[in-house]
Formats: sequence, structure tokens, C-alpha cells
Amino acid sequence: MQPAPPESLPPLERLRAIVAALRAPGGCPWDREQTHSSLRAGLLEESYEVVAAIDAADDANLCEELGDVLLQVIFHAQIGTEEGRFDLDAVARGISEKLVHRHPHVFGETHCADSAEVLRRWDEIKRGEKATTPTSLLDGVSAGLPALLRAEKVQKRVAQVGFDWPGAAPVFEKVREELTELSAAGPADLEEELGDVLFSVVNLARKLKLNPETALAAANRKFELRFRRVEQLARDRGLEMEKMTLSEMDKLWDEAKAEERGLS
Repeated sequence: MQPAPPESLPPLERLRAIVAALRAPGGCPWDREQTHSSLRAGLLEESYEVVAAIDAADDANLCEELGDVLLQVIFHAQIGTEEGRFDLDAVARGISEKLVHRHPHVFGETHCADSAEVLRRWDEIKRGEKATTPTSLLDGVSAGLPALLRAEKVQKRVAQVGFDWPGAAPVFEKVREELTELSAAGPADLEEELGDVLFSVVNLARKLKLNPETALAAANRKFELRFRRVEQLARDRGLEMEKMTLSEMDKLWDEAKAEERGLS
């Protein structure tokens, strides 16, 4: 048993001390067992929780979830400290230097006219920082990104050299074309053709100046809320969904949809 680090410490320093104590001999067995690899899933989960709090415009939950992500950063830095590889100061120093270097329009003498130019300049500086000469414009797009986000980033990269649709209209046609090919595809080609549909939809979202991840998240929420209402309507009427036909469930779905629009 040991006392917790005092509350008189600055909050960030207290958090660092708490994590160090958890990892120290006599600390928490679970915390002592963790590695960078074992914490990977937790980092992803906590990051998604932050996104969910942002989407819900829930400041209290956002503050809490950001704390959980901060804990992940502190935890990884503590492991790095114990292994003599890096520490939290190195993490903070590295990101500080990166931000200053990649914002010459703020901390230097250059000028960027708008956000698009800022992003182009950012990518140029980023490529210049790498020790190896890039062989492709797509170098540096992380392979670890979720597929939807990676598709968007790849499309934005190639658009920098003009390899892009001129507007949304031809992309609508491309989506229709890919859907036609998907409907005609045999079993061996279904996955590839479905991927082409999704890729073209991401392109369409970009041309409409929409974020495909945000749009899909909103669609998920809408479906979940409506389906929960369908379940409630079934319960209110003494119905068991497992014994209902699809047609019967569709009628409840339409009813729930009408309620959303204030048509009931």
C-alpha cells in the first residue's frame, strides 16, 4: 500500500507520477504487464470514444474521453522511459518542433493564402523531412488507417497533381457505373466490385465537400435510433420481432420514420 501522488502537483505531473507508480514494483499487476502492443486496442477504442463524444456534442464526456486518450499517451511514454528509448518530454519536444517547422506561415516568413495551400505546404514539408526520397506521391499515407479514411487521403493526394474528377456530376455517374458492375459480378469478383463502389462513394463525398466517415456515422445513428423505436413499437403491441414477417417489421419501420418527421 502506498499513498497516491499529492494533489498539489500540477495535474499533468500528477498523472505521470500515478502511471509510474502503477508500473513500479509493488504497483498494479495488470499495469505492469502491459506493453506497447497490448495497449494498441485500447488506444484505438479510446480514440473512437472521443469521436463519439464529439459527434454527441457532449463536452463533459469529451473531457473524460480525452483524459482516457491522454492516459494512453502517458502510459506509452512511461514504457518508453522504463526501456530507455524515449520519455514524455521527448514526445512533447518532438511534436513541438514538428508544429513549428510545418507552420512557416505562422512562425516564419512565408505566407499561405488559404487552408488548401496550408495543406499542400504541410505535405511538401512532411515529405522533405523524410530521410529517404519518396518514390510516389502516396508515400506516407499510413497503411494502418481505416479503409474509409485511407481512401479519402489517397484521393486527396492524387488530386494535388490534377488526377481528379472536375466536379461531382461525373462522380455520380461513376457510382452508377460501379453499382451496375457490382450487380453483374460473379461470386469471385463481388468483393472487388464492392470495393470499387465504396471507393467511388468516398470520391463523391469529397466532391460534395462532405466527410464520408461523419456521414456514415450519422447514418449508423439514424438507423440505430429508428430500429430501437421499431423494437419499442413491437413491445408496446405485444409482438415478438422474431415471429414477425419482414413486411410487418417494415410497417413499423415506416411508422417510426413518420414519427421522426412529425407525420404521425
